[in-house]
Amino acid sequence: MGWIILAIVILIVIYIIAAYNGLVSSRIKVDNAWSQIDVQLQRRFDLIPNLVETVQGYMTHEKETLEKVTALRTSWANSNSISEKAELDNQLSGALKTIMAISENYPDLKANQNFTDLSEELRNTENKISFSRQFYNDTVTRYNVKLQIFPSNIIANMFNFTARELFKAESDEARKNVKVDFGNN
Repeated sequence: MGWIILAIVILIVIYIIAAYNGLVSSRIKVDNAWSQIDVQLQRRFDLIPNLVETVQGYMTHEKETLEKVTALRTSWANSNSISEKAELDNQLSGALKTIMAISENYPDLKANQNFTDLSEELRNTENKISFSRQFYNDTVTRYNVKLQIFPSNIIANMFNFTARELFKAESDEARKNVKVDFGNN
């Protein structure tokens, strides 16, 4: 009888260790997935000064949009939380869409090789950001599921594992297409 109890205790200990290690591994994967988004967002923000410099000469009356992009870049660099960075990312995406849409009104700008190269780099970066967001959300979802399903939820509660936020558009405005109006009514 003593051997059976000992075997059950050993199995329980092995399960607790395995569940704990699985939760730690999932949490690290979430942190890594966020890091991938962070890298791509930083890449985008590193491209912005070049884009702004190239565009400034052509778009003098769109100074407000260019200033907004620069201000968002500074705010992003100073933000610390995922939700703050997600909101700033959404705002920046809208501002960049506006710049690209406005550029359609400037044939010389569209023909400028620097602008073309920067636009292509931004498009590639946007695609990488989109993929990274999706990967992050998938990873967070798997982690959060582990925190809620039985019996791993018991281990998660014992060791204070907490759910993570998904990366999402924070407002209905961020989900809409950008409307560009040149006031030509």
